[in-house]
Amino acid sequence: MTDKKIVSLKDKQREKNIDDDYKYARANYYELLERGKESLDLMIEVARESEHPRAFEVLSNMMKQMADINDKLMDHNKKEKELSQAQKQEEVKKMTQNNIFLGSTSELQKFLKKNNQEEIDVTPTNTE
Repeated sequence: MTDKKIVSLKDKQREKNIDDDYKYARANYYELLERGKESLDLMIEVARESEHPRAFEVLSNMMKQMADINDKLMDHNKKEKELSQAQKQEEVKKMTQNNIFLGSTSELQKFLKKNNQEEIDVTPTNTE
C-alpha cells in the first residue's frame, strides 16, 4: 500500500499565508535597508560638513539601526527555516511507518486478493 498525503484546504491556506507573510516581511526588511543606506550616505555628508558632535552621534545611531535590521533579517530567515522544518516533521509524524493486520492468514489473503487480484501462498515449506 502507498501512503497518500492528505492536506486540508485550511492547511494549504495556512501555508500560503505563512509564505506570503514571510515574503512581505522580507521585502520590508530589504526596503528598510535600501532606504537606510541612502539616509546613511546623506548623514555622512551632513556630519562631515557640520563637524558637529550631535551629527556624528546620529550617524552612529543610524549605523547601529542598520546593523540591527540586518540581524533581524537573518533571524527572520532562521525562523522561516525552523517553521518549514517543523512542518516537515509534522508530515513525517502523520506518515504510517508500520501497519499491523489483526486477523487470520486466510483473511489477510482475501484482503490482499481484493487489492491485488492475486493470491499469495503463505504455507510454510519444509527445508529439511
